[in-house]
Amino acid sequence: MYRQIGVLAGSQAIFQTASVLVATIGGLAGGQLAPSPDYATLPVATMFLGTAVMTFPASLWMSKVGRKRGFCAGTVAGIVGGISGAMGLITSSFFLLCFGTFLVGVYQAFAQFYRFAASEVATPAFRPKAISLVMAGGIVAALAGPLLAQLGSNLSAVPYAGSFALLIVISLVGLLTLTRLKTDEPVSTQMNAISGRPWHTVISQPAYLIALFGAATGYGIMIPAMTATPLAMMHHDHPLAETSIVIQLHVLGMFLPSFFTGRLIERFGVISIMLTGILFFIVHILLTLTGTGFASFAGALIFVGLGWNFLYIGGTTLVTTTFSSAEKGVAQAVNDMTIFVVGLACSLCAAALLSSIGWEKMNLMLLPWLAVTTLTLLWLAMRRRKLALTRDAAVK
Repeated sequence: MYRQIGVLAGSQAIFQTASVLVATIGGLAGGQLAPSPDYATLPVATMFLGTAVMTFPASLWMSKVGRKRGFCAGTVAGIVGGISGAMGLITSSFFLLCFGTFLVGVYQAFAQFYRFAASEVATPAFRPKAISLVMAGGIVAALAGPLLAQLGSNLSAVPYAGSFALLIVISLVGLLTLTRLKTDEPVSTQMNAISGRPWHTVISQPAYLIALFGAATGYGIMIPAMTATPLAMMHHDHPLAETSIVIQLHVLGMFLPSFFTGRLIERFGVISIMLTGILFFIVHILLTLTGTGFASFAGALIFVGLGWNFLYIGGTTLVTTTFSSAEKGVAQAVNDMTIFVVGLACSLCAAALLSSIGWEKMNLMLLPWLAVTTLTLLWLAMRRRKLALTRDAAVK
């Protein structure tokens, strides 16, 4: 179990490095080729489009052929995406650049299931920690992603083409790492038919929907911040070196807590941890109102990373309690596809909102969303408490 979780954590670190690399320079590379400044973040948006489009097929396919084959296919998409992105920059083709980041999104669609694979190989008691440890692989990405993005930007006469060349190398390393993965055989179609509930019954459970909404909130708020920050910092005359440091701090905020998030969930409960994530997001919003200096950007991005960690790991932990092994294919697919559709929509809006209303106001718009998320989590907590009291009364 520990060996397989280690392989998945290493694969997570490699995949997340590729994702952070694209998020760091995607908007800047897009700004060179985009027909309008409003489309500068389109390469980042198409990465999330690739994830949203492929998440459902990826989950269903892996339920038939197994995790290892699907994960390896995803890394191949990342390799081809790096080639396409580099060629797009070299030939000044905005379409090729966006197609390359779309394929990186396909890589991400498969890689998002690393955490579910960890929950499947872990014992029930170790499951929250297994999910957290795999997500902790992103700490490597916090350091390596922005660093490689900056290093690659100067490797070629064409800005940022070298960054996509490094993306090819990263994906190749990911493919080699996944060859060491050993997972259980996929659940048979016959077992699914016998023991699985109808898919609409699974995804209509209140706990499932609230877990999904919480995780989608985490991504929907984190993605615009991460996508718009390089552009906002450039608009305020911050050099790429400072932008890279801010992104590094942000990704550390996303993944460093993963070493203890699972333990906190065990001690305080998953809903309390998700509510704490919302508080971190509110601190992020307040920090965006303090100005556009380096410290303001860095502080805001650290707290948006912390908020994402608590909501995303908390939502993942909560959602795994709502379906059986026979039901996981559709349940996981709907969960992740919805999350990345939200991420796609928010990333598409990031550049336009930044240019039209500015950095501070685009973050203030998030407060009603956070209020609704808070109310749903409190409702679920009260519902669970009421059900527990009813069961205790029935036993007595």
